Amino acid sequence: MGTLTLRNPATGEVMGTLQENSPEEVHKAMERARLAFGHWGSTPVSARVHYLRNLRHYLVDHGEELAKKISEATGKVALEAYMTEIFVTADTIHFYEKNAERMLAPRKVPTPIALSPKKSSIHYQPMGVVAVISPWNYPFQLSVVPVLSALIAGNTVILKPSEITPGVGVLIEELFQAVPAPQHIVQVLHGGRQVGQALVAARPDKIFFTGSVATGKKIMAQAAEHLIPVELELGGKDPMIVLEDAHLERAANGAVWGAFTNSGQVCMSVERVYVHERVYPEFLRLVKEKTAALRHGFPDQAEVGSMTSPQQIGIVRQHVEEALAKGAIAELGGSFSEDGMFLPPTILTGVTHEMKIMREETFGPILPIMTFSTEEEAIRLANDTPYGLNASVWSQNKAKAKRVALQLESGNVCINDVIISFANPNLPFGGVKQSGIGRYRGPEGLQAFTHAVSIIHDPGKKKREINWYPYTEEQQTLFVGLTKTLFGKGQTWNSRNLLAAWREWKRLF
Repeated sequence: MGTLTLRNPATGEVMGTLQENSPEEVHKAMERARLAFGHWGSTPVSARVHYLRNLRHYLVDHGEELAKKISEATGKVALEAYMTEIFVTADTIHFYEKNAERMLAPRKVPTPIALSPKKSSIHYQPMGVVAVISPWNYPFQLSVVPVLSALIAGNTVILKPSEITPGVGVLIEELFQAVPAPQHIVQVLHGGRQVGQALVAARPDKIFFTGSVATGKKIMAQAAEHLIPVELELGGKDPMIVLEDAHLERAANGAVWGAFTNSGQVCMSVERVYVHERVYPEFLRLVKEKTAALRHGFPDQAEVGSMTSPQQIGIVRQHVEEALAKGAIAELGGSFSEDGMFLPPTILTGVTHEMKIMREETFGPILPIMTFSTEEEAIRLANDTPYGLNASVWSQNKAKAKRVALQLESGNVCINDVIISFANPNLPFGGVKQSGIGRYRGPEGLQAFTHAVSIIHDPGKKKREINWYPYTEEQQTLFVGLTKTLFGKGQTWNSRNLLAAWREWKRLF
């Protein structure tokens, strides 16, 4: 077992240490979670909602204190910590309070006439123990939201927060201990790769992972050995398309915030901008002006905080240096000191798709900008990526914007906005291509933490069914007739067809 250091990346202050959990402790946690599931899985949804309501009240009452601790653990400015970690989590809980019972309730579905008088319905049953492995960029929200989604669906949860921000993992553990709940419905395990591997090896009933593509592939491969379902929220290289008729002031403000919020450490950051050549000069002027006005610091009276992961700084530096070496121009920023966790917001022009800065996830405060001449070219460039998490289209023409949006290979698209897809809990969220598998949030996302059980119910009064043995010539005649009546070319579904088929059915069976 190793030791994790609780460090403020912005100041370098060490706030303590934390012992990693051992593989044996992981397996004991799994045993406790399975025992707890026996009770929690059969608890009415209304009782689960009551627990979430109590959790929301605690979160709101202690929100500023929690945000301060999150800020210290990540280096993000105080307002971002509150706005993106506390507010979004509270909003999601409130959404579940209002909608979870309805979204998880059994629902009737139509039954074909050929199966009458049977009735059909879908029931949503909890899966068991869900393992949540969460990232360091939004370590509170991206841990707590999937944990609560799994809980409200009736599962018990084992959470492994990122070892890069262990202080937030401790904070989450304290949160769940502070609000009374059945024992062991949520357990937090601390540690790095070995703890994550042990958690997957303990065979949870589902794995929900948020992080890098490389790690996601490893988890999926390990899970495949036991056919454990996985949901992967992975990286992005999100494009922003600024069409000729865009509101340039708004687009420039969106680009600056979308690229530099949380120091660019957002899976949905604006990582590539494509601007119509006619409006490019004005757009560039506005973006440079707004970026130059940003305040860099920690934790208050600033817009851009520090980076969180030292390893990520190396990736950002390498991407920028390679781009500059290949001919890119640093309009602002572009040079980084050898020490410290603060990187200046950087705007690059003269970039091409031969550069890593336009193809690989940078995850830092960098805004590369290219021009395009036609709508088709913009769409082609935006889709020229292995990722497909989020995108944005900027135009004051509603039809044009929607036309472009629906041609983008992306799980989520914003029109005249950035990143905000995740903020609406009614919308399913997830990526395509190498940005991930599955969806969470929205009805689909909550139901993804359940098994959908299909029930078909017959009154059980007839001695046999039309399709049962023994086979007869009359059955053959009936099925041929039904097929032609109901599905044949030129046939219409009307009361006369229905009545004739029904009479023949009753006559024979």
